[in-house]
Amino acid sequence: MADKHQQGTGTGAATRERVHIDEPRQYKVIFHNDDFTTMEFVTEVLRQVFDKSADQAVMLMMRVHREGQAIVGTYSYDVAMTKASIATSMAREEGFPLKITCEPV
Repeated sequence: MADKHQQGTGTGAATRERVHIDEPRQYKVIFHNDDFTTMEFVTEVLRQVFDKSADQAVMLMMRVHREGQAIVGTYSYDVAMTKASIATSMAREEGFPLKITCEPV
């Protein structure tokens, strides 16, 4: 009967498999400018849903207004989609066409 340490490579040395675990892919949440959604509403959504301070929310809202869009946060897929869905629902309830997209980083 063969010694179990000598099976396989014949060296008797134990081998270990290296397991590589990737970090979850991140997604950026982007607000897009439109001519109907109010600045006040965008600022409030940024504060309530995206946990931005008043100053951060105003800065991001102005970037959306001036540049046409702005990344308002980067999250895992589930968090990004959930926050975008909540914000979109809030906008629709108020009659605003706010467009929010999520893209991989």
